[in-house]
Amino acid sequence: MLELTKETFEQEVLEAEGYIFVDFWSQGCEPCKALMPDVHKLAEQYGDKIKFTSLDTTKARRLAIKQKVLGLPTLAIYKDGSKLEEVTKDDATIPNIEAMIKKYY
Repeated sequence: MLELTKETFEQEVLEAEGYIFVDFWSQGCEPCKALMPDVHKLAEQYGDKIKFTSLDTTKARRLAIKQKVLGLPTLAIYKDGSKLEEVTKDDATIPNIEAMIKKYY
C-alpha cells in the first residue's frame, strides 16, 4: 500500500487515472488499526487492478475535511480524481469494504 501525505494526495489520487482505494485512518483510531491487516490483504488480492493507498488524517486534517471525511475509519474508491463511493464508521467492515472493491474490480 502506498502511504500518502497531504503533499502527495493530489498527485496520487486526484490527478491519477483509474481506480484508487484510499484508507483514511489515524493513529488514535482503534477500529482503523484493527481493520488494517485485513485491508492490506485486500490490497494484495485486488492490487493488480486498483491502486491501494492510505492517508493518516492526523497529519492531513484539512485535506480529510476537504474530501468530506467526517469520521473514521473511512475507506473510499476514487476514479480519475472523483470519489465514487465510501464506507465509513460502523459500516467499515471487511465484508462491506470488499463488496465495494468488487464493484469496481
